[in-house]
Amino acid sequence: MKKNSASVSGMLKTYRADALFACSAIHKEELSMKKNLAVIFGGCSPEYPVSLQSAFSVIEHIDRERYEPILLGITRQGAWYFLGPDRTRQCVLELGIDGVRETHIDLAFPVLHGKNGEDGTIQGLIELAGIPLVGCGTLSSALCMDKDRAHRLVELAGIRAPKSFTITADTTMETIRSGAEKLGYPLFVKPVRAGSSFGITKVAAEGELDAAVTEALEYDDTVILEETIPGFEVGCAVLGGKELTIGEVDEIELSQGFFDYTEKYTLKTSKIHTPARIDEETARRVKAAAATVYRALDCRGFARVDLFLTPAGEIVFNEVNTIPGCTIHSRYPGMMKAVGIDFSTLIDRLLEEALA
Repeated sequence: MKKNSASVSGMLKTYRADALFACSAIHKEELSMKKNLAVIFGGCSPEYPVSLQSAFSVIEHIDRERYEPILLGITRQGAWYFLGPDRTRQCVLELGIDGVRETHIDLAFPVLHGKNGEDGTIQGLIELAGIPLVGCGTLSSALCMDKDRAHRLVELAGIRAPKSFTITADTTMETIRSGAEKLGYPLFVKPVRAGSSFGITKVAAEGELDAAVTEALEYDDTVILEETIPGFEVGCAVLGGKELTIGEVDEIELSQGFFDYTEKYTLKTSKIHTPARIDEETARRVKAAAATVYRALDCRGFARVDLFLTPAGEIVFNEVNTIPGCTIHSRYPGMMKAVGIDFSTLIDRLLEEALA
């Protein structure tokens, strides 16, 4: 992680320190055979550093014979160059001391995680501009970010989701405690719309509930309380639109607690097993469930479907990451590599899918 962070800083240090914006300055003749690919990264989200890591890997593995990357960085505060929503122009507008410069965009790859990037907001802007989009569209992105609504739709598709209920800042603690008692302890308290396990607490007893709700409300105005599902978590990488390619199933082995932000990006006390330590028939069922979830939530391009596998062999839905981590060490590329798709090929497939 440190090495990659240093590489990112070195690659971007010539750009404005507060913005990380760049547009390639080469002759139009040299671009005639290439597609201009806007790679959008950073963003006003707690997952800003993760986005930089993912974007760095994506940029390194773009086929420069076919695509010219146009780097659009967004600061932590949300400052960025405007991606014009004019469908007749399909460009980014670079504001400089010499005026406004237009750069045509052929397709856009948002490499953003969490709110203001993975929740349908940037996807809506790109689709409004009529620019081909890499990954899930506006509706799918918004649904997958919303844990409550995603669970409801997936259950309609026949896949079980954890028992849960939602609250807001106006919900009384009496109501919260009563609902929690029905779910049973331990339980999870989560922001409805947040990523990378920010604001999530595993609550072992009623005395921990108040603090957990307060923390979750710092990340979203709606909070979901979920039952704890016994067993372990498995993930499934899905690629494509009409035709799906499903990667190898992976497994999260925890030694303590749950797979929080620290564990996801350091693996201090946990391990990722690819392939998962499950039998062939169970792996087949997990992949089939992942495909069902992917379709039910209108996903396209790529997504990572996370599920629980109980001791009894039951598959329970957890969540979908519509822009999963994209570093060469991330789970999604690892699952695809296990079925013979290396990182460069994966990026090519994603871009081709968007252009199609």
